[in-house]
Amino acid sequence: MEFGYFTLSDNHYDNNPRDANQFVSDITAEALYADQLGMHSAWIGEHHFNSLGVLSSPELVLSYIAAKTKHIRLAPAVNVTPLHHPIRVAEQWATLDLLSNGRVDFASGRGYDAREYEPFKVDFANNQSIFEEGMEIVQKLWAAEDRISHHGKHYQFEDVRITPKPVQKPLPAYIGSFSKPSIELAARLGYGLIVAPFAAAMSYGGLKQVADLYNETCIKHGRKPGRLMCSYFTHFYDTPQQEAAQRERQIRYYKECVIPAFPSDPKTAPPSYHYFIEMVQRLHKVRPEDLTENSVPLGNAARMTEVLKKVEAAGFSEVILYFNVGMKPHAQVKEEMDRFMREVAPNFEGKHKLRRAA
Repeated sequence: MEFGYFTLSDNHYDNNPRDANQFVSDITAEALYADQLGMHSAWIGEHHFNSLGVLSSPELVLSYIAAKTKHIRLAPAVNVTPLHHPIRVAEQWATLDLLSNGRVDFASGRGYDAREYEPFKVDFANNQSIFEEGMEIVQKLWAAEDRISHHGKHYQFEDVRITPKPVQKPLPAYIGSFSKPSIELAARLGYGLIVAPFAAAMSYGGLKQVADLYNETCIKHGRKPGRLMCSYFTHFYDTPQQEAAQRERQIRYYKECVIPAFPSDPKTAPPSYHYFIEMVQRLHKVRPEDLTENSVPLGNAARMTEVLKKVEAAGFSEVILYFNVGMKPHAQVKEEMDRFMREVAPNFEGKHKLRRAA
């Protein structure tokens, strides 16, 4: 199993002294450090207008990282595709794949925050349909040898061929999923799947249930199941005082960043987002002592290894680790990343072992 660095650039906190520009610089440094440590990938989220996070252009940050590295794979977490024209999405990520010598893992989703849609004048209530059509176009543009035309509900164009084309054939692509429609789309398009364990636990019961549903849906569509990945908030502690601080850090993230971003009002939430309403209700009630391995590996290396062995047994090929969540200081983030790669990663087979041996 492989391990990657992951961030949503969460910075929407009360009385927050952390400057957004400095945080984006810290994230960039952490992703470069992930490469030095032998981590497999860097997954950087897209958020706009400081609604939850502050990093709005992951493709630019990843281009910078690509120029300074040779190994780490480069991925958005995720590209909020309905906010962009699919032709432009296909062009940008194909270009990064070329410049990075085939190191892009593309991941797409429709997001969940209406506040990010409004200034772009994109229909949040109808974004599932926009998302599905956009992803089909991106896939066709990457694969097409000749010019193509498209006449759909949301997009229409004639005689288009993108340049450059991706180096990887096919370019690995994933759907970030909180819901059954997204799992269905990933299976239908032959994409891999990325899930958040805390959402999987609330919606389906756990990661194993998500894996089974995805694999069954792929078979139904005549597709070979792709790679399964999940993201985990990650916190080390060795003393009761450290445990209390880490648990409180995670709760603060839920209360101040996640709950304001998720659809929560039954009167305004689109039907395709109604499952978020119960999720928000449960997050309102969560206490530090309620945090479990369903969402957050907490503790020492032995405890994290125990949790991640279960993830591996459920059929997941990669875990992307959210170390810098909840206002965790930059120096502490780097210390925990280093500790993970020294004390936890060696307990799993993967390319990280070859990197360290070299």
